[in-house]
Amino acid sequence: MSRLPFITFEGSEGCGKSTQVRLLAERLTNAGVPLLLTREPGGTAIGEKIRDLLQFDPVSVAMTPETEVLLFEASRSQLVREKILPALDQGKVVISDRFADSTAVYQGVARRLDAEIVGHLNNLAVGRCWPDMTFVLDVDVPVARARMLRRVRPAAVPDRMEQEPLKFYEDVCAAYRELAAREPRRVQLIDGAQTIEAIETEIWERIASRFPHLASLADPEPRSHFP
Repeated sequence: MSRLPFITFEGSEGCGKSTQVRLLAERLTNAGVPLLLTREPGGTAIGEKIRDLLQFDPVSVAMTPETEVLLFEASRSQLVREKILPALDQGKVVISDRFADSTAVYQGVARRLDAEIVGHLNNLAVGRCWPDMTFVLDVDVPVARARMLRRVRPAAVPDRMEQEPLKFYEDVCAAYRELAAREPRRVQLIDGAQTIEAIETEIWERIASRFPHLASLADPEPRSHFP
């Protein structure tokens, strides 16, 4: 049997991807499918320390875009070699809440870093471990922004990404749409304005169509075809 897939979820802040990550993981876990669920930045002891530095440490207000991208790549490199590759070799599905596409979009486009350099850094961190399928939840910026602000607890301080100006998120959304247009087989653009249930169904139908060996483990019912 073919190895089980590496699936990632992407999108702007407030797009709903983390909810869909959780729902897909629950579906597979309930079906007894072996699974690694992870996130970026983070997923390892080293990566979680980097995550805290990137998002919440007060010193991060002085962080330059160049420092930021190198920290993301450091976390990713550790995650790939410590967790993701071993899990795939052990016959597990891997699901990650964000991966290298986030860096290409957030740092390469929205931060205005050189796209070619960011690409080389991604390749160094990832090696041969690129996702088999990536879901981008596409939501208009005002909707995503309103969702993001609602999820921040009243007493909580928004993290660095949640404090970015509106133009930053507009660039992020546009860059994800361009990515999906360039790589239509791997990158699946999903209308994030649908209900949670409709999005969950569409994601599973696309997975089942692309990876029938996984669908046979998790869902014996036939599914309609998606590209």
